Amino acid sequence: MAETALYEVDDCRGVLKVYSDGSIWRSTEPSFRVPVLDDGSVLWKDVMFDQPNNLYLRLYKPALAVGKKLPVFYYIHGGGFCIGSRTWPNCQNYCFKLALALQAVIVAPDYRLAPENRLPLAVEDGFTSLKWLQAQAVASEPDPWLVDSADFSRVFVSGDSAGGNIAHNVAVRLSAGSKGLEPVRVRGYVLLAPFFGGTQLTESEAHGPKDAFLNWELIDRFWRLSIPDGETMDHPLVNPFGPVSVDLEPVELDPILVVCGGSDLLKDRAKEYADILKKWGKDVKYVEFEGQQHGFFTINPDSEPAIELMQIIKDFITKYSS
Repeated sequence: MAETALYEVDDCRGVLKVYSDGSIWRSTEPSFRVPVLDDGSVLWKDVMFDQPNNLYLRLYKPALAVGKKLPVFYYIHGGGFCIGSRTWPNCQNYCFKLALALQAVIVAPDYRLAPENRLPLAVEDGFTSLKWLQAQAVASEPDPWLVDSADFSRVFVSGDSAGGNIAHNVAVRLSAGSKGLEPVRVRGYVLLAPFFGGTQLTESEAHGPKDAFLNWELIDRFWRLSIPDGETMDHPLVNPFGPVSVDLEPVELDPILVVCGGSDLLKDRAKEYADILKKWGKDVKYVEFEGQQHGFFTINPDSEPAIELMQIIKDFITKYSS
């Protein structure tokens, strides 16, 4: 009997390929080849936060902020739960900008990626990265690099795309006041074009441009590869308002800032998310950047909209730090 030729089933931005026999190839290179802009104004280092799963996070702080207690700002990278890393240059460059503009300690954790590790593992890893911060806050011999600069009572959790989904699910799990993390106190969440889905397509998903940076074909592929086997896009971690999702109306949540580009296919879901939570009395602000694509702030971090977004994030941190 002749062997069936191996063929490619899925390709995610050239850095993840899935083959017909179920085998997976991952590139050691990032999908975004840009130079790392490390001028020494921000100090950084890697720390393992989950030994069993060999997961690291990257810490950043402004070099000139010695002796000052700074807010802690998590930046959870995107990539459709399938690709991306704290080490990718686009992620690193954005974290440099965040550290300087926000005058904050930035925590950029990795998480396990699909399809090898399907949901809910990425969400669990996001939560574990916050438990690591709590462990540092109460440790008898904590890392001085972190504790000398970090104000554990002023923590903000942001996430980009899939990272925004993780941030939302962490917010629901911790609920308002983040009592489960004491003495760490999460003050608010920043969801940057959060990656939500559902079996009923929105207008922007169904009719968004096929040449969009994140088009429907890629959105669909990311979900197929990351949703638990046998589940649909109405899985509770994917669709916050799906038929089998937890009712969020009675859940008390800390303040949430939701941001999306006006040309992003995820726009309708992001706006709906903010509108529904606002209707239920949650402290949620939605900001849309007209004409901007998915990931505009990391793709063009020096653009006018990206600079405006940074100021909006800074204002959010100032408002909810006291």
